[in-house]
Amino acid sequence: MSDSDGKKTLGLRTGPRSGQVKQSFSHGRTKNVVVETKRKRVVVPKPGAPTAGAKAAAAAGSDPSKRPAGISDAEMERRLKALAAAKATEAEEAKRREAEEKEREAERQRRREEAEAKEREERERQEALKAKEEEDARKKREAEEAKAREKAERNAPPAAAAAAAQPGPAPAEDGGRGGGNRPAPRRDGRDDRDNNRDNRGKGSRDDGGRRAGKLTLNQALSGGEGGRQRSLAAMKRKQERARQKALGGGESREKVVRDVQLPETIVVSELANRMAERVALVVKALMQNGMMVTQNQVIDADTAELIIEEFGHKVVRVSDSDVEQVIKTAEDKDEDLQPRAPVITIMGHVDHGKTSLLDAIRDAKVVSGEAGGITQHIGAYQVKTDSGAVLSFLDTPGHAAFTSMRARGAQVTDIVVLVVAADDAVMPQTIEAINHAKAANVPMIVAINKVDLPAADPQKVRTDLLQHEVIVEAMSGEVQDVEVSAHTGQGLDELLEAIALQAELLELKANPDRPAQGAVIEAQLDVGRGPVATVLVQTGTLRQGDIFVVGEQWGKVRALINDKGDRVPEAGPSVPVEVLGLNGTPEAGDVLNVVSSEGQAREIAEYRENAAKEKRAAAGAATTLEQLMQKAKDDKDVAEMPIVMKADVQGSAEAIVQAMEKIGNDEVRVRVLHSGVGAITESDIGLAEASGAPVFGFNVRANAPARQAANQKGVEIRYYSVIYDLVDDVKAAASGLLSAEIQEDFIGYASIKEVFKVTGVGKVAGCLVTEGVARRSAGVRLLRDDVVIHEGTLKTLKRFKDEVAEVQSGQECGMAFENYDDIREGDVIEIFTRKEVERTL
Repeated sequence: MSDSDGKKTLGLRTGPRSGQVKQSFSHGRTKNVVVETKRKRVVVPKPGAPTAGAKAAAAAGSDPSKRPAGISDAEMERRLKALAAAKATEAEEAKRREAEEKEREAERQRRREEAEAKEREERERQEALKAKEEEDARKKREAEEAKAREKAERNAPPAAAAAAAQPGPAPAEDGGRGGGNRPAPRRDGRDDRDNNRDNRGKGSRDDGGRRAGKLTLNQALSGGEGGRQRSLAAMKRKQERARQKALGGGESREKVVRDVQLPETIVVSELANRMAERVALVVKALMQNGMMVTQNQVIDADTAELIIEEFGHKVVRVSDSDVEQVIKTAEDKDEDLQPRAPVITIMGHVDHGKTSLLDAIRDAKVVSGEAGGITQHIGAYQVKTDSGAVLSFLDTPGHAAFTSMRARGAQVTDIVVLVVAADDAVMPQTIEAINHAKAANVPMIVAINKVDLPAADPQKVRTDLLQHEVIVEAMSGEVQDVEVSAHTGQGLDELLEAIALQAELLELKANPDRPAQGAVIEAQLDVGRGPVATVLVQTGTLRQGDIFVVGEQWGKVRALINDKGDRVPEAGPSVPVEVLGLNGTPEAGDVLNVVSSEGQAREIAEYRENAAKEKRAAAGAATTLEQLMQKAKDDKDVAEMPIVMKADVQGSAEAIVQAMEKIGNDEVRVRVLHSGVGAITESDIGLAEASGAPVFGFNVRANAPARQAANQKGVEIRYYSVIYDLVDDVKAAASGLLSAEIQEDFIGYASIKEVFKVTGVGKVAGCLVTEGVARRSAGVRLLRDDVVIHEGTLKTLKRFKDEVAEVQSGQECGMAFENYDDIREGDVIEIFTRKEVERTL
C-alpha cells in the first residue's frame, strides 16, 4: 500500500487510547499519571428513530390488544405521564451533574494556577537571592583583587608599574564588560530563567525526584512512587541547607548558655525544661554517669549540677524558702504614698469599760451581744467623726487568757487607747497592755473611764500609772489623758480630738496602688460561708478576685464584707474587712499577701505547711535514748487530764489552749488533745472516747451525728460562753486528780520516867504527860535527843491498872509500843493525829 492512495492507516478501531489521571497527596502535592483506557461500544440510535421503550409505549397506547391485561386507558395514560416525568428529571439531573463538574474543574484549575504562581514567586525570590549573593561575592572578590594589585604596584619596580598603568583589554573572565561572574548568554538568546519556565511541570527541578516525570499505569499500581514522600517544607529546608553550605555559612549556631535555677531536689524532665534541652539527652547523660533513671524520677542537687555543667550551662542554687521571695516587694516611693486612717486599739483590764466606750463612740450596742458582758473576740470597726475623719478601731479582750490577742492588737495598731476605770485604778491586765504598747513602740492615750461614779478617783489612776513609767500630761509628762464616761458620754469629743491630734503627728501614709498586705485579726469557720478571716489591710488595696496567701492557707477573694455587714468591691489601707474564699482557717496573727497566680500561692502555702510540720516534729521529738527515758520517768508520776476543745473563732481557741496549759503543777496537768474552730463533729467524739476525755464547746454546739455518737459512747459534752466558767470548771476537774494532802496535828507530849518489864506484854514505859493529851487511837513517835527513832501506834495505854482512852496533861500513865521494845528512860513520846485535806489547783 502506498502513502498516496488516500486511504487511512490500518489499525484497530476499538483499540486502547491514552488518558491522564491527576493524583492528589498530602501537603498539597499532586501528580499527573498517564493511564490506558479502553473504549466501550455504545449503540447510539438515529436522531429520528424512537427508543424501544417509546415504541412499546406507543404501541401499547395505540393498540389496546398489546396492552398488559387489566390496564385501562386512564392507567395507561398515568403510566405514560410518569415515564415522561422520569425522563425529564433524569435530563435535569444530568445537566446539574455537568454544571457541577464544570465548577469543580474550574476550582481545580484555579488552585493549580495559584500553586503555580506561588512556585513561580518562590523560584524568582530564590533566584533574586542567589543573584544578590553572587553580586556580593563578586564585589568582595574585586575589592580583594584591587588590594592585591595596589600591594603589587607598591612592591613592583617603576618599569613594571608603568607597564601596569597602560590600559589593556578587559579580563576574559569578566566577559569584556567587567560584569563579574555573570553567566554567558545562551546561543539562542534565552537565559536560564526562560529555560526554567519551559521545564516547569516536567520534573526538571532537582527536588529529589519528587516531580521526576509521568508514570505509567503499572508504576502507579505497583506503588513505586505512591508511598510517603517529602513535603514542600522539607524540600525548602534542604534547599536552604544547601544554599548555606554553598555560602560557607553552614556552621552550627552558637550555643545559648542559660542560668539554671537548681533547688535541693528536681525532677529530670523539669531539669531538661529549665536547660531547654531534650529530655532524652539528659537521661542519656545521667545513664553515662551511672544513674539509671527515667524522666519522672527525682535527682539531688549535686547530680543535677554535674549534668548542667556537662551541657555547658550555669548553675544558680536556690532553696525551698526562695518561693517566698515573690511576696517581698521594694519600698514604696514617697510620691506614691497617700494619707490613711489611723488604727486605734482599745486596751485595758477586764470590765473597765473598753467595749462600752467604743459603743458610745459608735452609737452601737456590742456589749449586749457579748456573753457575760466581756469581749472575747477582737472586733474591728470604722468610725467617722463629726469633723469627717475616719478612724479604725480594734477592741481587744481584757481577760488574762487573751494575752496573745492583745499582743496582736498592739502589733497592727498605730495608737493605743488605754482604758482605766477611775474606781478600780491600775490592774494586772492594765499593766500587761502597757507592756504590749511599749514593746510595739506605739504612742498611748490614757482614757480614765467611769468618772461619773461616786467612787471615781482619776488622780489615783494618774499616780498609779507613774509606777509603770506612764507619765500623763497632768503630771508633766507626754502621754495624753482624757477623763471620759461611756455611760453619760462625757469627754468623748475630747478623746476623739486627742486621737486626731496624735494621728496628725504620726503622718500616717500608705501606698494604695500595690498588691495588698494585711494582718489577720480573727478567723473562724462559718457553717454557711466556710473559712472567714477578719483582715486589717495595712498597705495596698485588696480587691474581689485577688489571689492571696495567708500563713499556711491560700485562696481567692470571693467577697469582702465591711464592719456594717455590707459587701464592698475593695478595701484600702487601714480598712478592716471579712474575707471569704480561703481554702482553710488561718491562724489569727498571720499576714495576708496578694500574689500574681494560684500556682505561686499554692507553692508558698505548701512550703509553709511543710516547714511548720517539720518544726512541730522537731519540737516534740526526743532526739536521744536518754531523753526518751527521762521523759518517761518524768511523766510516770504526773496525772493528765485530757480534753477536746472546739471554739467559734481562732483567737478564742488559742486563748483557751494557753489558759489550759497554765493549769496544773508537778502532779497534775491538763492536756489539750485537739483544739479547733467550728462545730463539734463525730470525729471529735471518736477522739474523746478513745482517750477518755470530755469535750468542751466554747460558743459552738455539737451537730446531730455528734450528739448521737456522744450518747451511745458515753462522752460528756459541755458548752460554755464565758471563758471564766470554762477555766474554773477545768481547774476543779483537774483538782480531783490530786492526791489528798495528809495533815498532822500534834496533840501532846509525854516523857518516859521509868521502864518496866511486864510478863506477856514486854517493856512498858512509865510516862508523865507533860503537854496536851495522850490518846490511844493517835499516832506516836519516839524521840531520843530530839531525833525520831521510831514511829508507830500504841499497843496499850493504862492509868494504874485500867485501860483508858486518853490521859490529860500532868497525869502519869503507862505506854507500850506495837512491835517495838527499845525504849529508855529520858526518851520523849510525841502524840499526833492525821487527817486528809482536799487539794485544789
